[in-house]
Amino acid sequence: MISRQMIAQMPKAELHVHIEGTLEAELCFEVARRNGVKLAYGSIKDLQDAYRFDNLQEFLYIYNQGAEVLIEEQDFYDLAWAYLAKAKAQNVLHAEIFFDPQLHTLRGVEMETVLNGLTAAMAKAETELALTSRLIFCIQRHVDLDNAMDTVVAAERCRDRYAPYLIGIGLDSSELGFPPSNFIDVFDRARAAGFIPVAHAGEEGPAEYVADALDNLKIQRLDHGNRSLEDDELVKRLAGEAIPLTVCPLSNLKLRVVDDMKNHPLRKMLEKGLKATVNSDDPAYFGGYINENFYAAAEALELTEAHLYELARNSFEASFISASQKRSHIAKLNDFAAATGWRISSFPIT
Repeated sequence: MISRQMIAQMPKAELHVHIEGTLEAELCFEVARRNGVKLAYGSIKDLQDAYRFDNLQEFLYIYNQGAEVLIEEQDFYDLAWAYLAKAKAQNVLHAEIFFDPQLHTLRGVEMETVLNGLTAAMAKAETELALTSRLIFCIQRHVDLDNAMDTVVAAERCRDRYAPYLIGIGLDSSELGFPPSNFIDVFDRARAAGFIPVAHAGEEGPAEYVADALDNLKIQRLDHGNRSLEDDELVKRLAGEAIPLTVCPLSNLKLRVVDDMKNHPLRKMLEKGLKATVNSDDPAYFGGYINENFYAAAEALELTEAHLYELARNSFEASFISASQKRSHIAKLNDFAAATGWRISSFPIT
């Protein structure tokens, strides 16, 4: 039987977490006081009580409000450090973190301010916690395309200065009505500048959006992708091309993408040969970080040791670190599995 302790001790990577979505209510109030920002909620409990969502758009309303307290470099540093310390405590060895530049630049906060704070915390985590991390800047679908292109230009300006942290471009926020093909020019420019492309697709949007992201944005990793399972040919393509999926179980439950964790498609994804991973998305709002997502999925879907091993291994293989770093992390996973008594000889270890 899978225990919580087993999951907690298992080495893993996190590939789908929005740093703004790690803003816990306590830190939100602390930063708001520091910056003289008046919140719409009278107490931490009032804010936490608002974390009830019927869909993605309702969540984004609260998410955007929370981000408004983030103004100074120190705010972004505190935000990132809090997440990285939590990730370390949950045995995350490597994290690839999304951030939403437009959420801040449209309020007059420069991208460099955001990056200064985030990367300072990331550098400290690498030195003091032995936790590596990288950043993927996301384009928000609902913001106009001119601003999206301006964001790519700003990221180009920042790329060398914030190396090796700033590595990729993503696509997030409201999915329905904003197909990936709207952003071809934006992603073409970003790829030409050396940014690795990923995109949210197939969460609320249809399977066609996933194919669109593959064909038109040339993504190397698919964020969410639940509705891919509605298209057998698309599933075969994702499996055949070994496109990783960054799956977020508690997020899907909280946003009503699934009505019950027992109906979550994660196990089916693995059984169909998809390179699925487990991640926390916006853990401050959705009730748990990466281990809590593993707990919920393992219990509801009756995941086996083989499933857990595959998910953890996938997380390292799907990351954008070097081949040698991947081998090192997978070796640690193999050592853990052997020490735990898993029969890893039956797994496809290379």
